[in-house]
Amino acid sequence: MGIEQIIQIVYILSAACFILALNWLSAVPTARRGVLTGVLGMVLAVGGTLIRPEVAHYQWIAVAFVIGTVIGIPMAMMPMTAVPQRTALSHAFGALAAALVGVAEYFLRAGHGDMDRFTMGALALEVILGFLTFTASLMAFGKLQELLPQRPITYRGQNFVNLGILGAAAAIAVYLVVHPGSHGLFLAMCGLSLAFGVMLIVPIGGADMPTVISLLNAYAGLSAAAMGFVLDNKLLIIAGSL
Repeated sequence: MGIEQIIQIVYILSAACFILALNWLSAVPTARRGVLTGVLGMVLAVGGTLIRPEVAHYQWIAVAFVIGTVIGIPMAMMPMTAVPQRTALSHAFGALAAALVGVAEYFLRAGHGDMDRFTMGALALEVILGFLTFTASLMAFGKLQELLPQRPITYRGQNFVNLGILGAAAAIAVYLVVHPGSHGLFLAMCGLSLAFGVMLIVPIGGADMPTVISLLNAYAGLSAAAMGFVLDNKLLIIAGSL
């Protein structure tokens, strides 16, 4: 049995753990089992990825682990009353990771002319959803933590401005599907996505942030699923869809 077959088996086991975790988390008596199963699934997913032949240098991964640990430990110690804020931060970091992977894949593939239309479309969706979820989640955290004004901020023509920003990003994405080599437009799409995430949360009051976080959770999942199509990683597609 080759290394690729072992990795696929690990991914299947990881996906099964995620599915079982969601099922067990839906009931109080099995919630603890669901958490532990979800952790096991993530350990398998990360471990399966680290043994891939493409991973040649582990020093930068070790640095990322250290940074993640330094940030994650204080987040884990936040009180239960701050769970919405912690969830918003988790979404922000996850969405940023997906978006940055999309940016890296774009410049890697576009530079070599190795970008078909389907991959470019999935990559554009990944980046747009990832970046807007990142800034929107940070805004939600700021409002819940009372670092930002909790009152809705509205102005005349706000919906048209927001739709204009999102429409411009979508139009650039469509253009890039046909002409993927336009690096400047790709960066513009990233900037518009970041801006839209901020503008999306501005008119929403702090009391509605838990509902917004649920929506952003869906956006982050879709971004991860799109990343799975870009990387040809079935586990990401399954996990993002869940």
